[in-house]
Amino acid sequence: MKVPFELYIATRYLLARRKQASIASTSLICIVGVMVGVMALVIALALMTGMEQGIRDRLLGSQSHVYVWKVVDGGFADYRHEAERLREVPRVLAAAPSIQGKALARTRHGEVFINVKGIDPVLEADVTDVVASVRRGSIADLEKPHHRGVGGIVLGQGVAEKLGAFVGDEVTLLTTAGSASPMGVLPRPRRLAVVGIFSLGLLEYDTTYAFVTLDVAKRLFNIDKVEMMEVRVDDLYASREVADSIPDLLGPAYMTEDWSRLNQSLFSALWLEKTAVSIAIGLIVLVGALHIVASLIMMVMERSRDIAILKTMGASSRTIRAIFVLQGVIIGAIGTTVGAAAGYTISTVMDRYRLVRLPMEFYQIPYLPFTVEPVDFVVVVISAMLICFVATVYPSRQASRLDPAEALRYQ
Repeated sequence: MKVPFELYIATRYLLARRKQASIASTSLICIVGVMVGVMALVIALALMTGMEQGIRDRLLGSQSHVYVWKVVDGGFADYRHEAERLREVPRVLAAAPSIQGKALARTRHGEVFINVKGIDPVLEADVTDVVASVRRGSIADLEKPHHRGVGGIVLGQGVAEKLGAFVGDEVTLLTTAGSASPMGVLPRPRRLAVVGIFSLGLLEYDTTYAFVTLDVAKRLFNIDKVEMMEVRVDDLYASREVADSIPDLLGPAYMTEDWSRLNQSLFSALWLEKTAVSIAIGLIVLVGALHIVASLIMMVMERSRDIAILKTMGASSRTIRAIFVLQGVIIGAIGTTVGAAAGYTISTVMDRYRLVRLPMEFYQIPYLPFTVEPVDFVVVVISAMLICFVATVYPSRQASRLDPAEALRYQ
């Protein structure tokens, strides 16, 4: 296969002879600089994307996509009928009732403030991942009669550890809804049997949440209606659209909110952090590009005699410019390809084997996930190649403007 003249000369210049080994060494340093920058950027973006997706998936495993309140009647009297109405809304897959409140949980081994959530175990399975996250016991046992206490309770793993509770033990809950007395309203302790322990892999829920049935929640908080309906949609990114459509379809008595607005500050912070990290590490690629500029300028100075001879033999300024552009592009292509492949491989291995573990008492997730998004990967590769190409513009123009007479005068 016939190699183009410009490419042949460019590769010959890059593969310098022994007496010009400094040029080859400089080219190798340029390749390493670009490679390290691209590799670091791919890994950093994979880390930030993985963290964002990991936290989002765990949040949506414990939360619903859309929350619905009925502000006129003070709640939902017939939640099954309301669930059917909500399922008729376009893009809605399922709906489940919810009652939430705070309580002090106590055992003889300890006590902790928790968020108590009353649910319908059957409908809840269609909206969140709580039912599937039960590690010991069963959430279905919440509806079974218990000879001790007023009902059953499923504790988060962190809550169970703080209370020293296991399946079959009893916990006592104290809420602000108590019994009237001459001294005012006194908290009324209620005993519940631990029927399960769940772990969603999210610190906020595993250490602060517990689940009971709707009937138990009504007695704990002294209410007679379901406070809220939780909705799951077919596309989590369409949740805002669905939330806005519910009052239009069902009437102004309904008030809605979706997961993206409730967690907007968290994901905005993650996006800002991802952008800042990308800019900081992207400077490494710029450093590699500056190395390419320095390398090509040095090569122009070293090869001034060769350039002059090529011009006297008929090579045009365009040909000379193409030779040095190709040198920079080759350096950038090798560095970018090796760096992108290394970054993808490292990210895949780190994510598959979960090599970076995190202490759950300080972080929301148990390990650092790495997710290489195809769009991010392509943007990094194209940006690195573009930067390397731009770095060749000045040296190649200087080489093409070289005067053969001046270059050969002192040779």
